[in-house]
Amino acid sequence: MHTRLLTVILIIITITPTIQAQSIISVANGINPYNYASQKNKFVTKLAVVAAHPLASKVGVAIMNRGGNAYDAAIATQFALAVVYPGAGNIGGGGFMVGYSASQNKAITIDYREQAPSKASRDMYLDKAGNAQTELSQNGHLAAGVPGTVAGLVATYKYAKLPWATLVQPAIDLAMFGYCITEAEAANLNYNKKQFILYNTKATAFTKNTDWKLGDTLLQPELAATLERIKLQQAKGFYEGETAALIVAEMQRANGIISLNDLKNYTAKERTPLQFTYKKNYTIITMPPPSSGGILLNQMLNMLDTREVKKLQFLSPSYIQLITEVERRAYADRAQHLGDMDYYPVPLKTLTSKAYAAKRMANYLPHRAQKSTDILAGVLPKESEQTTHISIIDAQGNMVSVTTTLNGGYGSKTVVGGAGFLLNNEMDDFSIKPGVPNMYGAVGGEANSIQPGKRMLSSMTPTIVLKNGKPFIVCGTPGGTTIITSVLQTILNITAFDQSAAAAVNNPKFHHQWLPDEVFVEKEIPQTTLTALVKMGYKITPRGPIGRTEVIKIVGKNKIEIAADKRGDDAAEGN
Repeated sequence: MHTRLLTVILIIITITPTIQAQSIISVANGINPYNYASQKNKFVTKLAVVAAHPLASKVGVAIMNRGGNAYDAAIATQFALAVVYPGAGNIGGGGFMVGYSASQNKAITIDYREQAPSKASRDMYLDKAGNAQTELSQNGHLAAGVPGTVAGLVATYKYAKLPWATLVQPAIDLAMFGYCITEAEAANLNYNKKQFILYNTKATAFTKNTDWKLGDTLLQPELAATLERIKLQQAKGFYEGETAALIVAEMQRANGIISLNDLKNYTAKERTPLQFTYKKNYTIITMPPPSSGGILLNQMLNMLDTREVKKLQFLSPSYIQLITEVERRAYADRAQHLGDMDYYPVPLKTLTSKAYAAKRMANYLPHRAQKSTDILAGVLPKESEQTTHISIIDAQGNMVSVTTTLNGGYGSKTVVGGAGFLLNNEMDDFSIKPGVPNMYGAVGGEANSIQPGKRMLSSMTPTIVLKNGKPFIVCGTPGGTTIITSVLQTILNITAFDQSAAAAVNNPKFHHQWLPDEVFVEKEIPQTTLTALVKMGYKITPRGPIGRTEVIKIVGKNKIEIAADKRGDDAAEGN
């Protein structure tokens, strides 16, 4: 039975010379929403949270210090991110949770991916001539799938210890009394101002007459009221009653199609975890469909299982060439074979077999670029970059890896009037027309076509790694289609090249996804390597940062390294 915590601590803080506010921090002393910093790398002995925002990481650690476990921390951290990281943290989106309970040696996966509304249809984004209207699938009311995050957090709660209200209250406080925004958040809000105005029917907390700047306080009273209803009624506080009515009213003001029944009928689903071995002593625990990430991670590590990756120099032409060709083959299969298993017969057993991986690599040519037009999906027998990730470990060795998303930055750019939260634009993750790329350049076919109630294919890849049966790595990242390759490279950085968590997170990454037939690279990759790859026949495309990886690495007994990505405001907290 849950025990109720009785103490509530009040902290009164002056935040700027012109604004004063009283902030109720209900979990612990030391969380100051008006003065905080991002800690990137730390060694701890007991517990840790790595998340996309310092305040969210601090909330998760404080919850565990109050007696909560990793699942309590996951719930509280996600609710906090919905407030302090509105570009991707959410209650209007969805996600996946991968957990490992150490005492039971048990893996858990919960699918709370968004799903298509009941009025959705296969060709809903095509005009009369059959042309894809990607603007409708990516922005505004029609782009939103039925949100799953709140249902997922309620489903996670069966593994938690503390009272539900204790886990939601910190987010309520942050929304009601505000927090100071970072320079990056100010820039993002300013950049998206025109779209917030264009795609909203009522004023939102995210726009004001002047530009946002570092240290400004973001107040979200409507979101606080919504969170209060969730605190009092759990899932019913979102999928029924006042919040549901506000969502439907928002839909009706601008031709959206989410209905009251869509909301009431949404359920999070516990799935059978995808578990496999790599190099004999590593056990990978990750997400099954509608995540494509787990299957592709399994495929790619199977392709590498018999190869001596560690004998290749890190970021050498030979290493990048091998990994690129592995990624190419896996993403070709993604385009044709992967979708929601509740609606499409995904050949899971075949795709994840070592025999199939060997066949896929049979035509691999070292030191030479192959063409995606020649590397098609395998022949089988019958059978967003704005996402956010949380990695958690508690003092009992329980581990939680959670990736949630709105899909694009700030999702559909549409805030539910009167409820204060952003809706996702996940409908774009369906194949709106075979062969037409989504906002991340990924293509798909019938396996991922739109159907009412169906969950769109996702790249989210929350992952846990055991070494010789013991907890070893918790990892994951945002990044749209680059999520899967970033998780793959993070695991290889640690297992093949024995890198620290900080190095594995921050070293430069590269990405190939079959189509377009290009190797996307971060600028830190050596020019000599890039020149060699061009000579092999590869098209090299420099790009901005890839992902924002969060890693926990168990180094030894009572020694845990935690690392937050330098590419964002991400923060590592623990003790």
